[in-house]
Amino acid sequence: MPITDTAIRNAKTVDKPVKLYDGQGMFVLVTPVGGKWWRFRYRFDGKEKLLSLGTYPDISLKDARERREAARKLIAQGIDPGAERKAEKAAVAALAGNCFESICREWLEQRKSTVDPAQHVKTLARMQNDVFPWLGAKPITEISAPDVLSVLRRIDERGARYTAHRTRSEVSQAFRYAIATGRAERDPCPDLRGAIPAAKETHFAAITTPKEVAELLRAIDGFRGTFVVKCALLLAPLLFIRPGELRKAEWAGFDLDKAEWRYLVTKTNTDHLVPLAPQAVAILRELHPLTGSGRYVFPGARDLHRPMSGAAVNAALRRMGYDTRTEITGHGFRAMARTLLAEELREHVPVIEHQLAHAVPDALGRAYNRTKFIDARRAMMNQWADYLEKLKAGAVVIPITAAA
Repeated sequence: MPITDTAIRNAKTVDKPVKLYDGQGMFVLVTPVGGKWWRFRYRFDGKEKLLSLGTYPDISLKDARERREAARKLIAQGIDPGAERKAEKAAVAALAGNCFESICREWLEQRKSTVDPAQHVKTLARMQNDVFPWLGAKPITEISAPDVLSVLRRIDERGARYTAHRTRSEVSQAFRYAIATGRAERDPCPDLRGAIPAAKETHFAAITTPKEVAELLRAIDGFRGTFVVKCALLLAPLLFIRPGELRKAEWAGFDLDKAEWRYLVTKTNTDHLVPLAPQAVAILRELHPLTGSGRYVFPGARDLHRPMSGAAVNAALRRMGYDTRTEITGHGFRAMARTLLAEELREHVPVIEHQLAHAVPDALGRAYNRTKFIDARRAMMNQWADYLEKLKAGAVVIPITAAA
């Protein structure tokens, strides 16, 4: 006899699975732990097969009977309902695996080991915030140039034109990955060249006149923040390296007796050597008793096992009254040194460029040579530190050139 909803609901569990039959091959399997599973037994091509119809009470008795009848109709048409379900699941899985978000995340993961961790995080954030909500669920083969353009315009309209161009490049890379892996035939992004106006090139704010530099150095001397941040501020103009590399500096790379710091330049993936002037060594020796037992020269305020926050130096400059958008940023110390070393101290540009860790090919075609101009660079760093010291003291500095 057909079962009732009451009988299913009140079915008791025993040590072994119990079957409650409804007829025409359908039954409820009551498991020892209380689970109730709808099953449909049928024969196809002379073989007995079993099809799951769901669980009770999520699937009611009425719903289960409707699913059984749908399966019986397929059998009558010569279609195996089990094989049909597998095909549907495979189609859904293929569609999900071919959507833009799935492929883009796969591309991001595949290149993760070859890019700077911060770059990976920023690209993923751009995709999650600006791209996936509108293009993520679409099959990549159905995304057109107008679809991508609507995303880029949304970014551009909020005043982030550079981000719009950066996003177009990254979306294009995801498409090229899809083409390489056989899941797309073309990249629509090249069709969008010129659709978003070019971003205006901007430079990091920097102070480049001796008078203003002197005022800045005196302001740093009077900084009232933490000693770790003050040391970072004192070293920033002396070393003029990229802010991220300064805050992530590790004690293992320093040899204070040799007055040298060696580290890997993340932007060019090359080794770099920074000769340390006596003034820089003195600052580091004073800081060493405080942070020298740890990994980082400038550890975070809340977590000593992580480097100082990327916003710490700029925040300190703002506390001293400087506008980090128009006057000076942590990166601006590089432009300061580049300008004054060339214009005031008359240093040779190739020597400056090598100390800035710019990728300048040498005569043998190498992009960078850690020891290139090392003697000249060591002399330059000492002269630069002396120059800054005299500026801070208010002295009139008269550069002595080779011609003089």
